[in-house]
Amino acid sequence: MPDPAQPPEPTAAPGPFAAPSAPIRILLADDHALVRRGVRLILEQEADLRVVAEAGDGAEAVEAARGQDIDLAVLDIAMPRLTGLQATRELAALKPGLRILMLTMHDNEQYLFQALKAGACGYVLKSVADRDLVAACRAAMRNEPFLYPGAVTALIRNYLDRVRHGEENPDHLLTPREEEVLKLVAEGHSSKDIAELLFISVKTVHRHRANLLHKLGLRDRLELTRYAIRAGLVEP
Repeated sequence: MPDPAQPPEPTAAPGPFAAPSAPIRILLADDHALVRRGVRLILEQEADLRVVAEAGDGAEAVEAARGQDIDLAVLDIAMPRLTGLQATRELAALKPGLRILMLTMHDNEQYLFQALKAGACGYVLKSVADRDLVAACRAAMRNEPFLYPGAVTALIRNYLDRVRHGEENPDHLLTPREEEVLKLVAEGHSSKDIAELLFISVKTVHRHRANLLHKLGLRDRLELTRYAIRAGLVEP
């Protein structure tokens, strides 16, 4: 019989896998049922991935996303009614936090660029889905892009071509005035303060800030500040 005067012995701490996190909830859209079945088998072999909704075209995918709590959408590009690209734009607007992967048979630079522009965070070829798709899903949920090696080469080639033709000079992405506004925003100045410091109107400050968000693909003041730190305009 245990001695009541003695403190109870400590219990062992739970191991790292004692309380696993909830699986990633996936919406899968492809107009071929056989393809969906095969992709589902690939995904659901993994304990951390679960397909919770399926759709046979882009419009069905958008509707499914409205009615389901999902973390990740895996979309084919070529689908009826709404293509995967169109559905990506709709889903990105409907659920800004949703991660989206394109799963396609098309090893095509134009589709790749359109997918990334629409809001996809990864591009996976069906021909190597058994090798790449699981890794792509996990990368997407870490907010990391996933591209197959040929896609990376295409992006680099496209970027270098744009630089050579003067279309994308990284040193002149922002105008000098926009850079001044960015620095002051990152330092915490109000629009009124910035207007007074630069001898411009508050309306002009707002226009510059809107241009900055659009050019840099950012959403708010916090992201502008992070960008300014990375660019060396302000101290972290």
